[in-house]
Amino acid sequence: MNHDLAALREEWGIEFLPGARMATDQELAAMRNADFAMDALPALSTFGNSGIPAMLTTIVNPKTVEILFSPNKAAEIYGEEKNGDFEDQTVMFPMIEHGGEVSNYGDWNNNGTVTANTNFPQRQISLYQTISQWGELQMARAARARINWADQINRASILALNKWQNLTYFNGVAGLQNYGALNDPNFSATLQPGPKAYGSAAHGPWITNGVVTATPNEILTDIQSLYYNLQTQLNGNLETDDELVLAMSNQTETAITATNSFNVNVTDLIKKNFPKIRIETAVQFATAAGQVVQMFRPEMQGERTAFCSFNVKMQAHPVIRDLSGWKQKKTQGTCGFVMRQPWAFTSMTGL
Repeated sequence: MNHDLAALREEWGIEFLPGARMATDQELAAMRNADFAMDALPALSTFGNSGIPAMLTTIVNPKTVEILFSPNKAAEIYGEEKNGDFEDQTVMFPMIEHGGEVSNYGDWNNNGTVTANTNFPQRQISLYQTISQWGELQMARAARARINWADQINRASILALNKWQNLTYFNGVAGLQNYGALNDPNFSATLQPGPKAYGSAAHGPWITNGVVTATPNEILTDIQSLYYNLQTQLNGNLETDDELVLAMSNQTETAITATNSFNVNVTDLIKKNFPKIRIETAVQFATAAGQVVQMFRPEMQGERTAFCSFNVKMQAHPVIRDLSGWKQKKTQGTCGFVMRQPWAFTSMTGL
């Protein structure tokens, strides 16, 4: 062993701290013959990397977030009924009207008569379908992300069917005797809004460029016009305390929150004048022709004045096993919007 620590420190810059082992003669000889590189580290032969793959520090949250869609509101607004079965093509809705005349009484008079007239309006059924498919590899890969792929695909099929059904309730099915709550041919002509102070519009809207420009009194006047027209159509079969529905788009609903100088908003005024009114909203009332507001009496003489109709809802066909997956057809049917009492409805467009 070499014990000349001072020489090592001076000549080579080697210093042994307390507790360190001293170099042997052979180690010192190797040090003297070595060609030390005292400058920077030599170039790397691998690509530079400052850490581990990011996926090793990434977790997948087990809760999946579903994208929101506008709600299906037609059945909620108008009610819904089942008519017919899977194999049916047409639904008849019998109507009857009583009539008659009277005459002055006389012992030998046989004047005066009564009658009943019947009609059989029809609605054609539209059957529609969708097919959900899921494969073994799809399921295995989705499982890595903690997603039940078969369940998600089947939920998507339910959404697609119900979205279409809700659309037919508002717009019907083209080419068939199948109409919607916005285009039934039995509706009376739509009203125009009253004049508004803003912009001196002859038939002014409630909202302009996203701002409520109609005053609360102007908005209430339009609603009163709807009620007056409904009262005229029903020929005395309507009172202000009867059950009513006021339907509009979600955007138009903003207007009835307008408040007057007495700190009373339009909603308060509506419910004060029509205590049993129910306000409903659906995005479908925002049409290409303008914002639509509809007022109707939902029931008369214990029966609905109109309703949404279907013959079959969510008929699931057998699951078919394919080469490396599965598929299933699901079917629904719609009769659209069935109008029983057209005079119980009135609407205004351009709000």
